[in-house]
Amino acid sequence: MDDLLKQINAKSKEFCQLIEDLNDLQKFKELKNSFKSYVKELYSYLKSAKSEEKKILGQAINDFKNIIQKKLDLMNQKFEIEGSSRNHDPTIFKSEIKFGTIHPLIKLYKKIENILFNMGFSIAQGPEIELDRYNFEKLNMPPYHPARDMQDTFYIFAPQVLLRSHTSSVQIRTLENISPPLQIISPGTVYRVDDIDPQHTPMFYQVEGLVVSENVSFANLKSVLITLLKKIFGDEIMVRFRPSYYPYTEPSAAIDMSCTKCGGDGCQVCSGSGWITVLGSGMVHPAVLKGVNIDPLRYSGFAFGLGLNRLALLYYDLGEIRKLYENDISLWKQL
Repeated sequence: MDDLLKQINAKSKEFCQLIEDLNDLQKFKELKNSFKSYVKELYSYLKSAKSEEKKILGQAINDFKNIIQKKLDLMNQKFEIEGSSRNHDPTIFKSEIKFGTIHPLIKLYKKIENILFNMGFSIAQGPEIELDRYNFEKLNMPPYHPARDMQDTFYIFAPQVLLRSHTSSVQIRTLENISPPLQIISPGTVYRVDDIDPQHTPMFYQVEGLVVSENVSFANLKSVLITLLKKIFGDEIMVRFRPSYYPYTEPSAAIDMSCTKCGGDGCQVCSGSGWITVLGSGMVHPAVLKGVNIDPLRYSGFAFGLGLNRLALLYYDLGEIRKLYENDISLWKQL
C-alpha cells in the first residue's frame, strides 16, 4: 500500500504541473480523460485492498481527486472565458435595442413621495409577513373585534402570523421604537383575500401616513391631504371629508375628490355622484397611543392611507386595475 500512496502523490504533482503548462483546449480534454481513467484505476485498487487499508487509501484517493478536479475546473473556466472573448466582436452595434420604462405605479409613488417629503415626512418600512398584534391588536382590533372581518386576511400560521393587510402595522412598529414627534409614510405591498376583477387584486400597494406630536389637530390633517391631492391631480379638483369609521382613528373621515373624468358633473366612473373616494383618514385613537406607551393627554396625531393602485386608475385614466399588471411597454411609454 505504501508504494501505491507514493504513486498517488507523484501523480498528483505530475497532473498539477501538466495543468499549469496547458495552453491548448484539445490537450486539456485529453488530460481530463487521462485523469478520469487514472481515478477509475485507483478505485479498482481500493476494492481489492484489505479492510484496515481501505480507510487510508480511500482518503488518499479522494484528496487526490479533489485537488486535481478543482484545478481542472479552474482551467475549464479559463478556456470558456477565452473562447467567449474570441467569439465576441466589439465592432458589432445593435441599433434596435428596446429600452424599458419606469412602471407607472412607481412614477405615481415617487410623485407622492416627493410631495410628502417636502412636507417633512420620512419613510418607514416593515415586514410583509406580520404578527397579529401589529396588524390588528395594537391597532385597537382585539380578537373579537368585527373590523377584522373587513380585512379578509391571508393567514400563514393562524391566528398569530399573517400577510399584512395594511401598512398601518409599520406605524405601530415605528411608534414602539421612536418617541414623538414623528412624521412618517409607510409605503409597501399588502395582501387581502380578493378575487381578481377590474377593481380588485389580492395583492396591491398602499401608502399610509402618520403624524404624532403635541397639539396636532384635524385641521392639520385636512391641510396635508388637500395639499397632497391638489398637487397630484391639480388645483381645480374639489375635496370633501365625510364621517367614516376606522377602529384605529377617532374621529375618522373618508376623503372624496371631485371626479377627474367628468369634473363633478356625474358619469359612469363616479356612478353619477360626481365624487370618488380616494383616501381614508382620522385622528389617531387614544387607545392606539396608550398601546405603545404614548400619553394621549400630551400627544395627538393623525393617520391616513391610500391605495396606490386605485389612485393610479384615476391618475392614468386606465379603466381597470388589471392593466397595471400587463407587460405592455408601449402603453407605459404613453403614460
